[in-house]
Amino acid sequence: MADHSATLKLYASLSSYLPAGARDNKVAIEVNATDTVAAIIARYQLPERLVHLVLVDGVYIDPDDRATRILRPGEVLAIWPPVAGG
Repeated sequence: MADHSATLKLYASLSSYLPAGARDNKVAIEVNATDTVAAIIARYQLPERLVHLVLVDGVYIDPDDRATRILRPGEVLAIWPPVAGG
């Protein structure tokens, strides 16, 4: 049986959106051949205003590309909120 999981990492205030059982701000998630970055963001009900920096395997995903970039098994989707402070 093929592994169909990717890793979702949420940082700072977004970590509260991870499902129960998540450890160290990350969780394994099931992905299928049509799951886009935007679909994963929607699945976990992440507020758009808090989704600022999005990386897949360390590569920045522009907001315009999130609806078309497929998240493949084995990849890591990492999301940070805007950073405030000075």
